[in-house]
Amino acid sequence: MPALIIHGHFYQPPRENPWTGIIEQQPGAAPFHDWNERVYSECYRANAFVEFPADATGEAKTVNNYETISFNFGPTLLSWLEQNHRETYDRIIDADRVSSPKNGGHGNAIAQAYGHAILPLCNERDLRTQIRWGLADFRYRFGREAEAIWLPETACNDHVLDALTEEGLRFVILAPNQAARVRGEVGNDRVTNKQAWKSVDQQILDTSIPYLRFNRDGSHRSIAIFFYDGSTSRAIAFEKILTSSREFVDRLALAVNGRKMITVATDGETYGHHFKFGDLCLAHALEEEAPATGFEITNYAAYLKAHPPTFEVEIDNGPNEEGTSWSCVHGIDRWIRDCGCQTGGEPGWNQKWRAPLRTALNYLRDENLPHFEATRGSLFIYPWLARDESIALILDPHASREKFLFDQAGRWLSSDDRRRALTYLELQRMLILMYTSCGWFFNDIAGIETIQILRYAGRAIDLMDQLGLPSVLERFLEILSKAKSNKPKIGTGADIYRKLVEPLRSDRVQETMTA
Repeated sequence: MPALIIHGHFYQPPRENPWTGIIEQQPGAAPFHDWNERVYSECYRANAFVEFPADATGEAKTVNNYETISFNFGPTLLSWLEQNHRETYDRIIDADRVSSPKNGGHGNAIAQAYGHAILPLCNERDLRTQIRWGLADFRYRFGREAEAIWLPETACNDHVLDALTEEGLRFVILAPNQAARVRGEVGNDRVTNKQAWKSVDQQILDTSIPYLRFNRDGSHRSIAIFFYDGSTSRAIAFEKILTSSREFVDRLALAVNGRKMITVATDGETYGHHFKFGDLCLAHALEEEAPATGFEITNYAAYLKAHPPTFEVEIDNGPNEEGTSWSCVHGIDRWIRDCGCQTGGEPGWNQKWRAPLRTALNYLRDENLPHFEATRGSLFIYPWLARDESIALILDPHASREKFLFDQAGRWLSSDDRRRALTYLELQRMLILMYTSCGWFFNDIAGIETIQILRYAGRAIDLMDQLGLPSVLERFLEILSKAKSNKPKIGTGADIYRKLVEPLRSDRVQETMTA
């Protein structure tokens, strides 16, 4: 029986006002209050509670699709679900537990890098924090160690793979266009492989097997890589084959073509949000059509245990070794520069605003490096370790701040020092969240996703002011002024900041003064 692995990447960018923690009304999501609520209704809840038609006995049932697919949820999305829709949240968590004994002790869930940043573009410390926060969030919610982590936009290069290997991950999922060359029949040691490398592309790469990728430090540590079937995944995402579960499974059967396994990966929102009734199609396919066709439904970790890699792979590092992804044919240019990848807009529009936007945020991040490092010895023993471990405070608002700071400082801090230490950590959280990839993905800097990451930047600047750090606002806005909207009336990134972010800062200052 060929194995079938369907992966869903479930994610929404965080939408909360960074000052209040409240999601404001978003008219574009009508009739729902905001986009989280709309996608929740159409997808997240829908897949947890699929009303399955009555069978031959006349008994209807409710199907939880998360019990049969491989999946990851963005940590910030899971946090929102936990707070606002606990019943669905519990179904998602429970699905991992239920799926484990069916798959040899391997649950369906995998982790995700915390803030959905493009990891190859992170500096070294941010890369590690994104991974460690994602793994800690997974451990907190699912009660076990993650075996893999989803890379936002599957953006990857050798440096990212080295980091994942060093953090102890077993496998990762990439797009077929991200493979560069393979060689066969490896042993546990690279030295045993004397075969020549063979260049591959997404047309000739065998996606029915896992591959082994060795760390570049000579330690023989390795990570397995699954490459999803590209053409079938695109058909699911864009070609409307979810209108029929029979057509869906027939397409999978055609693609497997006598091989041992087929895996597909798409945004999880494909099932119900992007395609109405996609959740029902998925349930019917996995409950009836796929088993009847001869598929064995499993997940990556279980398949990897039964089929250890016997081929080695090296990935394509992209132009200038910056990395590659599943949603930009130019590597990862979509999150750096005007590469031509976008989501529409008017004729003549461009995305030249991407470069100065990233430059401005990098400036804000880098200006904070020496200030945070200067807390060494006064507030924290090891500031960057304190940042990595501060995820515990994000996950549990009831956790003792005093005890956490005692552990990180090596002594009890005064109330003023506790306030400053927690403000520094909150500042670091804002600097992490402002790199959410959605801020660069769409067609104009005036989109709600870009405004959201500018809000995180504004909150960071506000916290710097509270700490009495040198002002960065003037230079920050100077750089942002080079990011021009395609809508002349809107102006530049600096104009957007002054109009839509600065008033939020002023409101919070006013509240503090009148409290």
